[in-house]
This record gives sequence, structure tokens and C-alpha cells, in this order.
Amino acid sequence: MNNSLAARFHFSTLLLVLVISPPLFALAQSATTTGQAAKVLPAPGVSFEPYVRRYQADSGGISRFYNVPWSESRFDRLSQFYRDEAAQLKQVDFDALDQPGRVDYLLLRNKLNEELAHFTLEQRQLAEMNVLLPFRHAVQDLELARRRMEPVNSQASAETVAAIPDQIRKLRARIQKSKSGKNVEKSKSAEKADDKAKEATDFKDSKDSKDSTEEKDSKDQETKPEDGPPIKISPVLAKRTAEAVEAMGGTLHEWFAFYDGFQPEFSWWLKRPYDEAHKALEEYAKFLREDIAGLKGKDEDPLIGDPIGAQGLADDLAAENIPYTPEELIAIADQEFAWCESEMKKASREMGLGDDWKAALAKVKADYAPPGAQDELVTEISRQVIRFVKERGLVTIPPLCEETWRLTMSSPEIQKTLPFAAYGGQNMMVAYAKDEMKNEDKLMSMRGNNRHFIRIVVPHELIPGHHLQGFVAERNRTYRSLFRTPFLVEGWALYWEARLWELGYQQSPEDRIGMLFWRMHRCARIIISLKFHQGQMTPEEMVNFLVDRVGHEKFGATSEVRRYIGGDYSPLYQCAYMIGAKQLLALRKEIVETGRMTDKQFNDAVLACGAIPVEMIRAQLLNVPLTRDTQPNWQFAGPHPGQK
Repeated sequence: MNNSLAARFHFSTLLLVLVISPPLFALAQSATTTGQAAKVLPAPGVSFEPYVRRYQADSGGISRFYNVPWSESRFDRLSQFYRDEAAQLKQVDFDALDQPGRVDYLLLRNKLNEELAHFTLEQRQLAEMNVLLPFRHAVQDLELARRRMEPVNSQASAETVAAIPDQIRKLRARIQKSKSGKNVEKSKSAEKADDKAKEATDFKDSKDSKDSTEEKDSKDQETKPEDGPPIKISPVLAKRTAEAVEAMGGTLHEWFAFYDGFQPEFSWWLKRPYDEAHKALEEYAKFLREDIAGLKGKDEDPLIGDPIGAQGLADDLAAENIPYTPEELIAIADQEFAWCESEMKKASREMGLGDDWKAALAKVKADYAPPGAQDELVTEISRQVIRFVKERGLVTIPPLCEETWRLTMSSPEIQKTLPFAAYGGQNMMVAYAKDEMKNEDKLMSMRGNNRHFIRIVVPHELIPGHHLQGFVAERNRTYRSLFRTPFLVEGWALYWEARLWELGYQQSPEDRIGMLFWRMHRCARIIISLKFHQGQMTPEEMVNFLVDRVGHEKFGATSEVRRYIGGDYSPLYQCAYMIGAKQLLALRKEIVETGRMTDKQFNDAVLACGAIPVEMIRAQLLNVPLTRDTQPNWQFAGPHPGQK
């Protein structure tokens, strides 16, 4: 066994001892056979990968076990884990790591900082919801006691669960009072006046009289002074709280299902209290979502999102290795947008429409495939672009990668948030009009997925874009999925749009209009998303910007904004396309145009690094000097995407 292999074996053995031996968060040191203290992490020149994989396993196990949503137990346990991991990380001999290991160390350090920052944000959001969730502790305590395998007290549990519907009734009454703009005294005065009027009326139908009295009594009950003062909540808070209530309903169900039918006494005590409580939680969530937030699952639903604020953006930018402020990123987007408009006018003039690029865009959008032909169009374009890339030797395309992809058609429901093509699970999801859609929506879907738009969307989603990217990522440094960032995932796909532009992939001015539309769209995403999260732009203003400045159809623009602010994406996701592409273009200039690598070598090397921040890919490929305290500092420079 050579020295390198011996060192790796020694490191792996000691790491195994660290993982399986208590305490879990012991510092990374142990005694050697000579009694001398020796650092477990790491031996000279070895990879940091085993440490990252151990962290992944530990964090995943803790997160899955402490998965009661919005609970202090989850916050406390995971926060302690991240703090302990940060302390343990400081014990690592950073200088002994190889270059990929140093990159991994810094990525993990940033990941821990990001997790703690997100916890701070979530705890602030919980504080805003607490008054609306008085049953939170009761539900969570029941489930946590079950997980600790404590004996259940069925009668006491029944009393706890039976109290939930009344708590919800009082909350709804207080929210309704605020919504109607009436205080308790006004409500009672109005009811007294109604009572006098009713007493003076000769009811012919005694049943109607009884029903009216019962309705009055119900209103009296809903406006008791002891129910508390009105609670005014915003649609944003109502939507977030509705999601939290649904999560707690799921927790209560999990707790009840564990005992029901297995412990007869439990079922005897809890059957009805649980049914009533679960129904009350469901109705409360629906009330918050539909009556307060106005979200009823219809096309005309309001657009509601939850901005994270300036500090939240700053934390996320640091975690993504982006050394820019939101204002600087918006300025970059404005500059790129101006370049796109200039190129749009050039293409428009070639089409004989002067500088009226919006007229040229309208003409391009009208050139769509007829019903039933969109999948054939996508298939043909995919074959063309694969030939284009292969002939120029731009990147390695493994035969199995080229073989194993397919198309699916997006339903009208999916198109409410994904109005264009998308990729996932070896599938390119093709958006196109369907027979059940409104006629106006059909036309907007066809215009938004016209021949010239889709010509560049296909390479973005398939090869050399996301499909190739995912194929390689599953076969190289898979542990780095922990550090996955949209600045590489989406940046890679837009980088190829820019490279194809440079290489003359477009065949006509109409094709250039199609490519430029998406480029402008990515500029707009930066502007509207960052302004939204800083409270500087409303969702309606975001839609108008996409329609007026970029030329989107209203249907597509609304769907896009609904997805941006829906909470399923990182707040920086929309920035990642253009900024990530510019980073990769700058790195290519630094490496390929100086003769360090060919295009194929560069593109293959980037893919093999994994979907990590581009600055860290640069550090690995160029062997940039790093220390344990290195902070993001690489500011990309160079041409606009697609501009020499």
C-alpha cells in the first residue's frame, strides 16, 4: 500500500469511528496509538467528499426525524446541528485538503450559513402567524410525545383535541370582524335593532321564525366580547397561514392514525373530537385561502407572494457566491436589456418593419405550428441542434444521453404556472393549446410557443442544456447535489443559448427575434423578482412589465409571475439564468480564449464539477488560491451574452 492509499485508508477508518461513535458532534480529533492528539480530518491531499457525505446523511436523518412543521423542536434541533457542524468544520486542517476538497469545504461552510439564515427568516414568519395558530403547540406536543414513545392519555388528549374547533371559531370571528370593518359594539347594536324589528313582525311561518332566531343566536355567539379584538391579516399572511394550518392538520392525522383501531380506549375517546378538529382545521385553511387571500383555484385568482426582504436577499446572495447587491444586479439586467432591444431593432429592420421590434415580434409569434404538430416540431429541432453541436465538437454527448429522453405534453392546469416548455425526469414538457382551453388562451399558448421561440427552447431544455447537464451530474461528484445552485443549473442552459447565437445557430431574423425574446425575458426576471422581494414592485406590476417591455402574452406573463412568487423557487432563481450565463461566458473567455482548454474540454470540465456556484468551478479549474476564510469576490466581466 503506497503512502497516498495508506493516508486515505487511515482517514476513512477514523471518519467511520467519528460517525458511529457518540457524541455525534464531537470535535474532529482522536488519539493515536502513541497517545499523541491527531486530527481526524483530513489527511494531506485527500478528498473532502467523505465528510460531505457524512454531513448529508446526518442532516437528512435529523431533518426527517424532526419533521413536525413549524415546531420549536425542529427549529431547535436543526439549529443546534448546524451550529455544531460549523464548530466541527473549524477543526478541519484546511491546508491539507486537495483543491476540490477546499472547494467542498467552502461550499459546506456557505451551506451552513445559509441554513441558519433561512431558520432566522422562518422564525420571523412564524412569529407573524402565531396569533392565528393558537392550537399549534397542542397539536405538535401530541405528535412529539408519540415520537418519544410516551404512553398516551386518551381522555386528556380528547380534551386537548376537542378544544381546537372552538379556538378556530373564535379566530374566524375575529378575522371576520376585521374584514367587515365592524367592531363588537356596532355588531351588537345592529343585532338589537334587528331583534326589535323582528318582534314587530307577524311571522306566518313559525319554522322560519325559529330559523331566524337560531341564526341570530349564532351571530351573537360569533361576536362575544371575550372572543377578542378584530384580527386584520394580509392576503400574503393568510396564504402562508393556510399552508401552515394544512400542515398541522396532517400532523394531527398522523398522530390519530397511529393509535386509532390499535388502542380501543383511544378510539372511544378520540373518534368524534378528532373528526371535528380535523374538519375545523380543513375549513379554517380553506377560509384563509379563499375568503381572505382570495385564492380559489381559478384563472382570475389574485397573484400573491411572500417577499423575503433586503436582508433575506443579502443572505441568499452570499450563499450563492454572488458578490453583488440587488441594485447592481438590476443594473446589469438593464444593460443587457438595452443590448437586446438594439439587436431586436436590427432584426426588425431586416424583416422590413423598421425599428418597430414589437411588430416584428407579433409577426414571429403568429408563426406557430398547427394543432397536432408541436411534438413533431420539437423532435426535429432536437435532432438539428444535436447535429450542430456534434459537428463543431463543442461538448461530449454520451450515446445513452442522446438515446434516453422523451416528450410529454403539458396539461392546461400545468400551463397555469408553466406556460412554456420545461424539463424534468428525462422529459421535455411541451406546452401547447388543448381543446378544453378557452379560445383566447389557446391562441396565447400557441403564440407563446411559436416556431421561432421553440427553436432555442429545445437546446435549452434538452441537449446541450438541461438533459445533458443532468445526465453528467448523475455520474460525477454526486455528493455535490447538496450544493446545487440555479446559477449553474439555469446558467448552463442560457450559456448555451448565447454560444449558439455566437456560432450562427439562428437561420433567419425571425429566429434571432425568437432568441432575443428569451434573452430579454431573462433580463426582466432579474428586474421584477428582485424588486418584488424588496417590496418595490407588486405582482400586477410584474405582469405588466413582462407584457409591455418584453412582449409576453398576458396568459404567459401571469403564469410566469404566479410561479415566481409562489414559494416553490428560491427568491434568486429568476436571477440565476442571466447571471449564471454571464459568469460561464466570462470563465470561458478566461480559459478557452487564452488557450488553456478547448471548448469541449472546458464544457466537459464544467459539467463534471457538478451544479455548484461558478466561482467555485473557476477556483477548481484554475487552482485559485483559497483559504478557510475565502469569501465570494469574483466579479465577472466581459461581453454581453452573445456579443463579441
